[in-house]
Amino acid sequence: MSKLILSLDGGGIRGAATAQFLMRVDATLRNDHQTSLRERVDFYAGTSTGSLIALALATTNMSLEDISGLYSATSARQIFVDNRGWFELDGINAPKYEAKGKSTMLKKHLGQAKLRNVPAGKQVLVVTYGIERRRPHVLKSSKREHHKLLAWQVADASSAAPTYFPTRDMKLGPDNEQTWLIDGGVIANNPTMCAIAEACRLWPHEPRRVLSIGTGTRTRKINGPDSQHWGAVQWVLEGSLIDVLSDEKVVGYQAITISPPGSYIRVNAEMRPQPGMLKAPDDAMDDISTTNIKHLKAMGDFWFEQYGDAVVALITDRYQGPSLDRIDPLTGRPQAYQPH
Repeated sequence: MSKLILSLDGGGIRGAATAQFLMRVDATLRNDHQTSLRERVDFYAGTSTGSLIALALATTNMSLEDISGLYSATSARQIFVDNRGWFELDGINAPKYEAKGKSTMLKKHLGQAKLRNVPAGKQVLVVTYGIERRRPHVLKSSKREHHKLLAWQVADASSAAPTYFPTRDMKLGPDNEQTWLIDGGVIANNPTMCAIAEACRLWPHEPRRVLSIGTGTRTRKINGPDSQHWGAVQWVLEGSLIDVLSDEKVVGYQAITISPPGSYIRVNAEMRPQPGMLKAPDDAMDDISTTNIKHLKAMGDFWFEQYGDAVVALITDRYQGPSLDRIDPLTGRPQAYQPH
């Protein structure tokens, strides 16, 4: 049987849609196929909020229901705690949120799990970025020196989004060198290509299937004429620079292009009203209102209605259709990939 990769994008609270979708998929696998998502996935990959879900699945026994429960308004308010320092303009000259809330929640739920706790025969990979040496760090269970890393600290580093959360430090390398890390989304918000590359190294002769899940695509327009006059502050405030840098479409194009036909499904949709999803969620990574979280989980349900059968078939190695890409907002249906 071919190896199955599950790759999960970053996106802050928008991970609620990912968790809801996976919960629905897992319930179908258990009820209709007497198996589970954990039994079927060989390789987990995650960035930022996707790293939390990937690590919870790979290194703990948390159920999908409990993982989805992390994306509640109550939990979110404990993570996104406003930074209230004197003379600080949140997100401009200081992080918008404190570090303590996120770190505490991650430690509470991931506990003392380490990367070495991945079950035999399976792997996990998380993307972050070291700012001092300007280099990506791919923290993975297949690398012995990473075995000792605590899952909650790995997720904390991978989700340290610039302007939103403080930089995190970890001891990395054979010399336990202090390394300052930020959100992996600045280089690979969609970690699918990292996962494919690692799977090719680990299992060079095994075919692979790829299930890549986004957190919704932003459609908010950036003002082109005004941008001619912007400096750093305007690009952060008005140009949503972090979201521009973390766009996932190039990786999506690369992954679907190199994957054999019918072996790849990309679950994602634009966050705007469309057939099947009349109330779109806000595209901000930190809109933790009860209403928006409800809309995000409804987007996960919408994804399940559109992709569910194909994804379950892919996971159980029975899928015979074309590779699928993001949902076409005009039809509300996944786009079949046509190589040309």
